Amino acid sequence: MPEFVNGLPLHALVVHFVVVLLPLAVLGAVVIALWPAARARFGWLVVAVAAVATILVPVATNSGSKLQARVGANALNSAHGRLGEMMIYFALPLLAALVALMVIHEVGKRQAVSWTKIATVAVAVLTIGFAVAAGVHVFRTGEAGTRAVYGGVQNLQPH
Repeated sequence: MPEFVNGLPLHALVVHFVVVLLPLAVLGAVVIALWPAARARFGWLVVAVAAVATILVPVATNSGSKLQARVGANALNSAHGRLGEMMIYFALPLLAALVALMVIHEVGKRQAVSWTKIATVAVAVLTIGFAVAAGVHVFRTGEAGTRAVYGGVQNLQPH
């Protein structure tokens, strides 16, 4: 995997996809978990967004490790790196819950099976929980990365 794309670190490019797509998946997960009409219309789109974000997490992590080795580690980017390494453990459960929610939705749509209503509620609650956890973790990771990059820059403080 290349370290740079057109002179820019790959990490700086890929991480922005994760920072946009994962919160979109979080928002979409909450919406489709709570609103059956949205689930029917946008459920698989939310799964696709979550899948792309989940696939890009290891790319961001790997490229971030290479960038950290190149620029040197300090306490701030070490915290960002540790949080980034954990991101996959938040993205994967969210993706799995979304897939489960949509599979149960499809089964319930095709067959009048009594267990699907209870399963939908249970998986929707899990989906919301995983979505909140992923949203908080992506925020914490991004904040640590921002502090690592801009924390020492005094000119950015409001006057």
